Amino acid sequence: MKIQHPFSTALAATLGVGVGILIITGAQTLSTVLLYVGTALFLALGIDPLVTFLERRGLPRWGALLATFAGILAIGAGLVLMVAPILTGQIASLSALIQKTVQSAIDGEWNPINAARDWLSDTFPLLEVDLVLDYVNDWWTSLNFAEIGAELGTGLLSLGAGIAAFVTGAIIVTILTIYFTSSMRSLKRSVYQLVPASRRERFIDLSDQITASVGYYVMGQVTLGAINGILSAIFLTIINSPFPAVLAVVAFFFSLIPLVGTLTGSAIIVLVCLFASPVTALVALVWYLVYMQVEAYLISPRIMSRAVSVPGAVVVIAALAGGSLLGLLGALIAIPVAASVLIIYRQVVIPRQNEL
Repeated sequence: MKIQHPFSTALAATLGVGVGILIITGAQTLSTVLLYVGTALFLALGIDPLVTFLERRGLPRWGALLATFAGILAIGAGLVLMVAPILTGQIASLSALIQKTVQSAIDGEWNPINAARDWLSDTFPLLEVDLVLDYVNDWWTSLNFAEIGAELGTGLLSLGAGIAAFVTGAIIVTILTIYFTSSMRSLKRSVYQLVPASRRERFIDLSDQITASVGYYVMGQVTLGAINGILSAIFLTIINSPFPAVLAVVAFFFSLIPLVGTLTGSAIIVLVCLFASPVTALVALVWYLVYMQVEAYLISPRIMSRAVSVPGAVVVIAALAGGSLLGLLGALIAIPVAASVLIIYRQVVIPRQNEL
């Protein structure tokens, strides 16, 4: 190949590479902002079917939006008010217990070494308790408490910064979700105008199917989480499980995660019930094993019937890929994205291939 103007060609290539690097760097810099926007848009698509449902029942658009967000904020506030007092009380009890234990050790009323020796001797009669305690004492004396304290302080600062970033992100996502939901129709019309008129009708049809699929999926997952949370609250209260309200909230949020969410949340709840008694944990284990079967074969197919069905292998691959790319959020949005790709594949790619 003969290049007529090597300098201008090299300059154009260099500028092209520079622009590409600039775009990639900008995307990495704005990754958090893009994550907020993507999350808010995903939630807005999930809320939009509920707003449309209220509109069909006679409410104006602004009234449907107001009722929807008022209900969502009321549910969120209820969950916080339900969990926060319990967590605050448990933290206060733990602090009081630690303070009492430390004071007892200072006064000489309680010796942790003797208490540990007595507990180990009673629990494990065949264990050489003195050897174990000597090993623990050697390990304890070898610790560098100054270094541990510095690392602990750094960890607490990082935890505080993470909590502050989470709260800030939640507020930003909430504001963006309200904006996207209220202006969903105008946003769609703006996107439709970018498509040539000859293909616009087909594009609108596919877009409506995709957004409806995403919306029904989000609403379906929230419904499954609500069912699991309500049934868990009732069941855990009946068996006198510790912290039934907190565990019900755990069941709700973990049920929002596809594939492994219900299983992971159930395992956490069973482990917490183990602190009450082995019988309570066994009863909880049986309950959640039965519930997962009922959810998989009865509840989930009925609720998700309006969303696009995705083959099981595609669900697993999409969830793994989404989780690897974007973490928990990627796992949540991977299945509706896969459903959208399947819509395009079935209604665009396959018909074109059949026409050739």
